[in-house]
Amino acid sequence: MHPVTLQEPFRAVFYAPFYAALARGAYAAEGVEVRLLSGAVPSLAKDVVLGGEADLAWGGPMRLLLAHDKDPACRLRLFGAVVMGDPFLILGRAPRPDFALTDLAALTFGTVSEVPTPWWTLQDDIRRAGLDPDSIRRVADAGMDANAAALLAGTIDCAQLFEPYATRLEDAGCAVWYAQASRGPTSYTAFYARTDIIAARRREFEAMVRGLATTLAWFVDASDEECAREIAIFFPDMVPSLLARCIGRYRSLGIWTETPRFPPEALARLETAMLSAGAISRTPGFAGLVAEEVTEAALA
Repeated sequence: MHPVTLQEPFRAVFYAPFYAALARGAYAAEGVEVRLLSGAVPSLAKDVVLGGEADLAWGGPMRLLLAHDKDPACRLRLFGAVVMGDPFLILGRAPRPDFALTDLAALTFGTVSEVPTPWWTLQDDIRRAGLDPDSIRRVADAGMDANAAALLAGTIDCAQLFEPYATRLEDAGCAVWYAQASRGPTSYTAFYARTDIIAARRREFEAMVRGLATTLAWFVDASDEECAREIAIFFPDMVPSLLARCIGRYRSLGIWTETPRFPPEALARLETAMLSAGAISRTPGFAGLVAEEVTEAALA
């Protein structure tokens, strides 16, 4: 098989199974050599794949929905689902067990600015709860570092964050008010590639899906500590115990699939959120966006 170049969008704990597949040699065990290109800017991964600098990437299906909305002839397709639950959380300075999304009407709320999906999906939850998201006093232009600091300083009432911010803030006395994963399946991360590359690298991509399936099955049974040890090389600045706690939270929230099959309802929920946010005006639907035949052939 030909070597495959895989683009990482940016480094994040919620991508843990992708790192575990690399660390455990799951792709090599299926006969394919995979070279990882490290990433730091999520939006650039799509451009790298479109430009042919990488054979495939993992990342947000929202990138493909945006691309297909702009160009119906877009050649990007998804396969190999992994993160199908929302990894973002709302935290406040003290426990609030009776928190409801409608409470945001009276609060100053710092939302994620690094990527748009967390707000797009949350604003849909807020609409469904009966509150106009545009009425919220929202700090929308600060990053998660700034919002975490502002929450501790008391200059905002709550913040939208992912791990490890949430666990570190809990250690500082803050509390999780709302887990966005509680809405149910929402497509957050899968492999994607151009249709011509999928055709040319079909054997390699099917092998990667099998390696991913093996990794996801291992993830189900492995302890949080085992998972943390496997991927620790990708997070040298995090102590293993913190990484294990982050993995444990995400595991309890069910954000990871147990097989690489792509749940149609997860994509539908993301599409609905992006439509309600005005981010897209139309969608190609599951059949127009997901090359599920790659996954099915790999796992047959």
